Amino acid sequence: MNFNIDFMAWRKIALSVSIILATVSILSLSLKQLNYGLDFTGGSLVELHYPNEIEVGNIRQSLTNAGYEGAQVALFGSTQDVLIKLPGSVSDTLGAEIIQVLRQESSEDIDLRRIEYVGPQIGSELRDDGGLAMLLALGLMMLYIAFRFQSRFAGAAVLALVHDVIIVLGIFSLFNLDFDLTVLAALLAVIGYSLNDTIVVSDRIRENLRIQRGSDTEEVINLSLNQMLSRTLITSLTTLLVLMSLYLFGGELIKNFALALILGVVVGTYSSIYIASNALVMMGLTSDHLIVPEKENEEFNDLP
Repeated sequence: MNFNIDFMAWRKIALSVSIILATVSILSLSLKQLNYGLDFTGGSLVELHYPNEIEVGNIRQSLTNAGYEGAQVALFGSTQDVLIKLPGSVSDTLGAEIIQVLRQESSEDIDLRRIEYVGPQIGSELRDDGGLAMLLALGLMMLYIAFRFQSRFAGAAVLALVHDVIIVLGIFSLFNLDFDLTVLAALLAVIGYSLNDTIVVSDRIRENLRIQRGSDTEEVINLSLNQMLSRTLITSLTTLLVLMSLYLFGGELIKNFALALILGVVVGTYSSIYIASNALVMMGLTSDHLIVPEKENEEFNDLP
């Protein structure tokens, strides 16, 4: 399928939108920060089952009145299953204590399904190691692209990756969504997905710049993006179909994981078209930068 869309005509508008989104994300991350899950902060996770539908607001109020400050209560898959997160609360009898508190407000038979503990020291180590893993992934990818293509392509690709990660993190911070190890894993997967898309587009841009020497860079980028658009759309849409299925039917445990990947695919597809390509134009990339230098033959140079 042949497209003839003038992507570069919208590059300044796209850049403005990205700057606004990135600024809002950075402000949210600075002021609100992330809503770290128990994997990072440490605490207890309790899953309860009620025989009938339950109102989470009543459970939250009961726990607050009993002295469990900061308790997070949410339905877990159905209106009868409840997930309670208690930061900093670690006790062998915690499950029984919570059930006793809740039975004072309700005479129903409450079933304790599971209780998990995570220590705060382990949580801190996981957070630090996860951040280092993300930075290491970005650094290695930048080196690979600089070696595989050219330094300008490496800078553009890393800029697009940083853009994707900041916006996904900003959305989780802005809407106070739980950030746990599964979301961190999703972010690393987003980096790989976005990089793959950017590399495919960059390879076509490099190829067309070498073929059409002397042509305007924006025109060549437009041509390359249109040539790759059908492939990009098919890949993104099929991936989104799977992720939407995971989000809707996969259960609460992987819901945020699927959401992070959905956001990453959407933002990554956008960034491979507008952020990476836009950066190449702003860096002044031309076909002259892709000329392969000829190797001198020293034997012939020594001849009289």
